Amino acid sequence: MAQDTPYVNPKRPATKEDVLRLAEDQQIRFILLQFTDILGVVKSVAIPVQRLEKALDGQILFDGSSVHGFVRIEESDMLLKPDPSTYVAFPWLNSGREHTARLICDIYTANDEPFAGCPRLTLKRAIKDAAAMGYAMNAGPEAEFFLFHLDAQGAPTIKTHDQGSYFDLSPVDKGEVARRDMVIALQDLDFDIEAAHHEVAPGQHEIDFRYADVLSTADNMVTLKLVVRTIAAQHGLHATFMPKPVHGINGSGMHVHQSLFQGETNVFDDPQGEYGLSDTCLQYLGGLLHHARGYTAITNPLINSYKRLVPGYEAPVYIAWSERNRSPLIRVPSGRGMSTRLELRSPDPSCNPYLAMAVMLQAGLDGIKKGITPPPPVNRNIYEMTIEERRRLGIGNLPGSLDEAIQELLADEVILQALGDHIVGRFVEAKRIETDVYRTQVHQWELDQYLSVY
Repeated sequence: MAQDTPYVNPKRPATKEDVLRLAEDQQIRFILLQFTDILGVVKSVAIPVQRLEKALDGQILFDGSSVHGFVRIEESDMLLKPDPSTYVAFPWLNSGREHTARLICDIYTANDEPFAGCPRLTLKRAIKDAAAMGYAMNAGPEAEFFLFHLDAQGAPTIKTHDQGSYFDLSPVDKGEVARRDMVIALQDLDFDIEAAHHEVAPGQHEIDFRYADVLSTADNMVTLKLVVRTIAAQHGLHATFMPKPVHGINGSGMHVHQSLFQGETNVFDDPQGEYGLSDTCLQYLGGLLHHARGYTAITNPLINSYKRLVPGYEAPVYIAWSERNRSPLIRVPSGRGMSTRLELRSPDPSCNPYLAMAVMLQAGLDGIKKGITPPPPVNRNIYEMTIEERRRLGIGNLPGSLDEAIQELLADEVILQALGDHIVGRFVEAKRIETDVYRTQVHQWELDQYLSVY
């Protein structure tokens, strides 16, 4: 391939030989071996292409003690095992002589055993559990984010580039050009983009890609966040997936559409069933509702997440479901047949997508195993109900803080088992430090509220 030839991403390779051939055809010089830590932060190890075959054989070691929540210093050596199907060449890094590609990796111990702290392997365990029951999960997230200006020193601010709102277009939406370039870059990486638009709040955007098997979807979320941040920086903007960066306006969510398939059959669909939903779907829904308080620490992992989960800003707070309105935790979109699915509306994009998908899947599977029947749908606006009305209908609340969510996580055996002892221990340890630091800080609100009064 000539160096001035426009890069076109190929279909996903399936084997080591496919990757080696593509890397040679594309004149790749560097490979980024990517993985996420327990908190969902993307890490990478860069290697020259001459070591690609060794990497594909799972022989690249890295220091796991340097990665948050992995291992202690005396257990530091870890192996990176790339998934050939995740190979892509980054379009923005393929100019001149510095052609760079990426592979997403699973983490193994130095003894070549699956690492209990690897988020991607945690999701793979959930996928295996679903397969043992005859199911495969498909998922499609709706990723929201903000674009903000940088200050004179290049640090991010919360100043927005526009005053647009839902579906607004230029000239009001000055982020249109940046968002367009994000979509182009994602399409170059073989994403099937379904929609990209301005969201409700000023500076807020959403990019939706087509649903896929749940592992590919989690990989895609990791890639999307990297692409959005990279292209935003090229436009002199800062992209953030922080759930609630600005008080008084809507926060950013990551609604997750999900369904179970057996081969080519969507097992959530049943034209003869109540609401057009199968018993399997209703039981899966029942599991999502039953374990909602237990998995919220994973799907909403920041202190800031709970400033989004408040009434009045479209984020779900109440544990209920509906076919018709968007105030409950779970909505059933109107499509049926192959489009039959559930939309869990509480997750936010700060979550580790591998862990979030794993706990959602395991919660739903537990509903099927135990035949959990959900309560009737709530088709009224729950935000307008009184406390007594909600109590009478049995509508509970999601946790109101990260600390409360951690307590609920530790009380939910299904979610604990889905994550495993290693991840639970490291995650809870990190979050307790986070909440303690936050609790002991003196914040600007306190100074504004109290300093001149007391």
